[in-house]
Amino acid sequence: MKFYFKTIVLLLLIAVVIASLFIFPFMYIFSVVILVLLVTFLYDIFQTKHTILRNYPVLGHLRYLLEGIGPELHQYFVENDTEGTPIDRNHRAYIYERAKLQNETHPFGTELNVEKENYKWMQHSIYPAKKLEQPPRVIIGNSSCKQPYNASLFNISAMSFGALSKNAVMALNLGAKAGNFFHDTGEGGISEYHLKGGDLVFEIGTGYFGCRTEDGNFDPDKFKEKAAYPEVKMIEIKISQGAKPGHGGVLPAVKNNEEIAKIRGVKPHTTVLSPPGHKTFNNAKGLLQFVQQLRELSNYKPVGFKLSIGSKDEFVEICEEMLHTGIKPDFITVDGAEGGTGAAPIDFSNYVGMPWEKALVFVVDTLKHFDLKKDIKIITATKIFTAFDIFKALCIGADICNSARGMMLALGCIQALKCDTNKCPTGITTNQSNLMRGLVVNDKWKRVKNYHHETLNDFLELFAAAGCTQLNELNRKMIYKQVNDEILSYEEIYS
Repeated sequence: MKFYFKTIVLLLLIAVVIASLFIFPFMYIFSVVILVLLVTFLYDIFQTKHTILRNYPVLGHLRYLLEGIGPELHQYFVENDTEGTPIDRNHRAYIYERAKLQNETHPFGTELNVEKENYKWMQHSIYPAKKLEQPPRVIIGNSSCKQPYNASLFNISAMSFGALSKNAVMALNLGAKAGNFFHDTGEGGISEYHLKGGDLVFEIGTGYFGCRTEDGNFDPDKFKEKAAYPEVKMIEIKISQGAKPGHGGVLPAVKNNEEIAKIRGVKPHTTVLSPPGHKTFNNAKGLLQFVQQLRELSNYKPVGFKLSIGSKDEFVEICEEMLHTGIKPDFITVDGAEGGTGAAPIDFSNYVGMPWEKALVFVVDTLKHFDLKKDIKIITATKIFTAFDIFKALCIGADICNSARGMMLALGCIQALKCDTNKCPTGITTNQSNLMRGLVVNDKWKRVKNYHHETLNDFLELFAAAGCTQLNELNRKMIYKQVNDEILSYEEIYS
């Protein structure tokens, strides 16, 4: 009875409003509003899909509206500066300020809780060294390589065209060109937007996009053609990535247009799932043979592989096979479970793969155990945003750092978390022309270059503060962590 009483009252109200039109013509606009509410009310009470709308007609829509803008409300009005996720406000501000060449200082002291468990800091010297004029660079390429590459300490991590818009890819590549650092193509293949003059790392994923046969197998001839591009400086075999190891990449159908499909060699407007593993190998020996095959097809450019650590025994087996076959990659890229992605199942993002710090330590120490580290450079990526992140990674044992989300933020990403919907409001992870137009390439590439340059400049200041003049002086004694109310160096934690 209560429900019908409300309906009768509403109908009577509408009747009164309509009748009043004959007396007060200006009431027309109000009658339209009431009519819309009535139609909504009737639809809500008779539909069967949404319980909230059925029980709370009209008002229930407010709940869905608030839910839709919930991430924005949380990001701008709820989260504090240091605890937001996936990337907190302070880190985002750090990147924006350097990309825009704005104020890079911070007033009134740290906002971090320095007594908090796992708080990390670096050792400085009371006798700081003179700051270097230019950041050191690292040569990648062992004795099997005929075209070694002189790499920056900080580069663009793997992000595919398709996952990113063409404007974003062009801006990243032009930034890499201007700043003299490399741009990893991601597993989506090489597009014309990658060929703006920046150095490239050609990533080969499990789908072999850009170098695949019609049935999805590896095509040596197509690879050889792409690897010969002068922009391609290194080749990276993607075994797995931290955000979804053992799963393979996902390109939603809504983002797979004709242009992207042609570059990848797939059907347009279909969801493209990269296989979880490679077809060309299924064991350690096969992986190393594939490394050698790509090395020969690329005329001996540096070749390496990227992985997220799962089974430690499998990586140990790869090292043992390196000694047995004599085939050593020129580099290994270590990704952590905290790595980012445009689209992944939530369980894979949350619960699969070894966290970055422990993964990097394990890979470095295992290579040293087998006396392989001297021949293999370590590239690492996973939440590398600041100069301290780079300093810490190099102290742990990495040679080079990459960043994906940091470079996206430099482009103007606002962490809207809509990468997989094709509705990115900043035009970075969408192919909708009305959204892409907001990303002006001629402006954004400068921000990528600025972020790279200013972050490495910050690194040189930390480097000098530590009293260092050579990269080989960095070690685990220089990084400390708060563990169970004790102060321990990384050398003590990871002896």
